[in-house]
Amino acid sequence: RQVIFFLLCVCVWQSRAESLRYSLAEEMERDSFVGNIAQDLGLAPSQLAARKARVVSEGSQQLFRLNPSSGVLTAKESLDREEICPQSEKCSLFFTLFLDNPLQMIRGEVEVVDVNDNSPVFPEKEMILEILETTPPGSRFPLERARDKDVGSNGLKNYSLESNSHFSLAVTTKNDGAKYAEVVLDNRLDREEQEELSLLLTATDGGSPPRSGTAQIRIVVLDANDNTPVFSREVYEVRLAENTPQGQLVVRVAAIDPDKGSYGKVRYTFSQTSDGMQQLFGLNPDTGEIRVTGKLDFEENRKHNMMVRAADGGGLSAHCKVQVEVVDTNDNPPDIQLTSHIVSIPEDAPPRTVVAVFSVRDRDDGENGRTECIIEGDLPFILTPTFDNYYELRTNAELDRETTAEYNISIRATDWGQRRLSSVERLWVQVSDVNDNAPAFIQELYSLWVTENNRPMVRIGSVAARDADAGSNARVQYALVREEGQEQPALSVNSESGEVYVVRSLDYERVRALEVRVRAVDGGSPALSAQAVVRVLVRDENDNAPVVLHPGGESGAGELVPRWAPAGYLVAKVVAVDADAGQNAWLSYELAKATEPGLFRVGLHNGEVRTARFPLARDAPRQSLVVVVKDHGRP
Repeated sequence: RQVIFFLLCVCVWQSRAESLRYSLAEEMERDSFVGNIAQDLGLAPSQLAARKARVVSEGSQQLFRLNPSSGVLTAKESLDREEICPQSEKCSLFFTLFLDNPLQMIRGEVEVVDVNDNSPVFPEKEMILEILETTPPGSRFPLERARDKDVGSNGLKNYSLESNSHFSLAVTTKNDGAKYAEVVLDNRLDREEQEELSLLLTATDGGSPPRSGTAQIRIVVLDANDNTPVFSREVYEVRLAENTPQGQLVVRVAAIDPDKGSYGKVRYTFSQTSDGMQQLFGLNPDTGEIRVTGKLDFEENRKHNMMVRAADGGGLSAHCKVQVEVVDTNDNPPDIQLTSHIVSIPEDAPPRTVVAVFSVRDRDDGENGRTECIIEGDLPFILTPTFDNYYELRTNAELDRETTAEYNISIRATDWGQRRLSSVERLWVQVSDVNDNAPAFIQELYSLWVTENNRPMVRIGSVAARDADAGSNARVQYALVREEGQEQPALSVNSESGEVYVVRSLDYERVRALEVRVRAVDGGSPALSAQAVVRVLVRDENDNAPVVLHPGGESGAGELVPRWAPAGYLVAKVVAVDADAGQNAWLSYELAKATEPGLFRVGLHNGEVRTARFPLARDAPRQSLVVVVKDHGRP
């Protein structure tokens, strides 16, 4: 009924908010139900999927599968308790449930429950006992122990011996719970009456229904040998380092038999010792020396117990126990297991943001298995221990993508052994951009030139701003800043390239300079901006002829010159202006035409008309002068 119970239902319980416990019978089919994690945690299955729930088993093999849609935990393969936990009474498999947003770790345990799927098996189908005919009643003879891979109530329960007139069976239970059978001589043997006896030994387990195994005991009655070998010690205790080389002497057991001849010659053999133990240790049958023949591993088995049988030529024997304690050496470096890793983190992430979660385990013992973790180099990250050798990698300061865009983080785990061993795990973390930099113009003031009478939409230059961010945060667009009520400006700016254009033709005589503000805006959210001043200076063209202000009128003006006027006498002053600027407005005066060419002259720069000599009687009383005013433009 107990087996049927475990095959039909699975028990689950939750010890704490941070721990899950389940049990599952071994040999269940693949994808067998283990438990409903969503139900046990009080979460909806959609929450598990949204938080990217995943299960990571301890060890290299992943034995369980979590369905995030239903929250059901199942076994990926059929589990064999005897294969998974061959040395353990209780077989527990551990896993860790990881949830994101926020990051949460929950430890879980699945106990693999034994079912009675193995029968007791004797090492040999036939056991031979050589018993001296003078052996007194009450003598006991140890038998090879049957082995049952099952545990608990399904393990070896009892031995039974077929009915006979000479022997009975005694079963003893050791401190470790193992049962050993001995045949007890009830009535004295007589070799002359019967030289051999054959008995059937049955080993039965406690399963329901029970399983059993048998072996034949062949008892050979020997002629008289009245001394039994005696060991110098009943128990030999030895300590060996796990790196002990093969061939190294472990211990020499010694038994003495005072008899003579073959009755006094002792030979040694292993008794009640497993095949695996005999692969690790070898026994010299003549000398009693036990040497290492295999590789000892503290992490696999810390203690080895062997029974040595000393038998003389007459068939009498004695037993001693050899206990070998394996001493740990630092032969395993720490193992770093990465369970969660954020590849990209925004540069505005607050300090102590979790970047990765990993565990560190060292299979060694004591100080050899004690570990410490550091981050190599001076990086803005720290390690925070959590529980059960788990660590969190967190940021330790504000990040700036514009200074460092990615980090190569080396985590070194080192044990505390005398010869310290270490291992390194490398992580790449990229820093993603946020819009924390406003565009910056290369110049605060841009001075551009345009010649008047330009054609519309002529390019006169460009502005440029740079943004230290990346992607859309660094994409800059340009626009003119218009004040409220301001008329349409004569300039425009290309939003993408920053090129500046003059929208319409300009007249230097009307507008000699323009000044606008240009704003650069990035593509971030919210957007950041900057401004610069663009000053456009208009170059003059010689598009205006000089205008004579004095004398006015089309017919000119009349002036009187006395006949006695000396040379240099000021007759008149021609006054003219030019709307242009610079050399286009520099005026010069020339006497283009005169009735008497040599009588008058005109000042080149001031336009003053003066007599060049004294008037003569032969000079006409009326003189006509034409003064030309020219600028210095081209043309």
